[in-house]
Amino acid sequence: MARRKAAAKRAILPDPLFGSQVLAKFINVLMCGGKKAVAEKIVYGALQRVADTKAKSEGTIDSSENARKVVLELFEKVLGAVRPTVEVRSCRVGGATYQVPVEVKTNRSLALAMRWLVDAANSRGEKGMVMRLSGEISDALEGKGGAVKKREDVHKMAKANQAFAHYRW
Repeated sequence: MARRKAAAKRAILPDPLFGSQVLAKFINVLMCGGKKAVAEKIVYGALQRVADTKAKSEGTIDSSENARKVVLELFEKVLGAVRPTVEVRSCRVGGATYQVPVEVKTNRSLALAMRWLVDAANSRGEKGMVMRLSGEISDALEGKGGAVKKREDVHKMAKANQAFAHYRW
């Protein structure tokens, strides 16, 4: 950790298609080896697949501007379903280490949700990352899937260690 001053936060440019900084951050989280164009193609393809299946199930066809807004709302809903509200942190008190439940800040919860979505998509068995990510996004919308399970596990761990909540500073 730096002793002099905290590192400055870098401003993230919004993504070119939707104009969303959150989606741009997700693309950066998904990106491997600096291949941003590949990551954009994967994310946009997955969101398009989810939007198409949702439109097919509802029987609606939207204009391009309205469709972009719907896809962005869908992505926000997915992140909301995966974002944790509490987590456990290790706290050393009197020679013993306790798992203390702590509320998660907004930036960290968003970062965790994105990371969990990507990890859960990677562990799926479908062919191609577009299929995996779209499957994970649609599962998260329904309240199931690996990322939602991870969130529930973190919340369960925090609930189990609620007795040590008085140790947080």
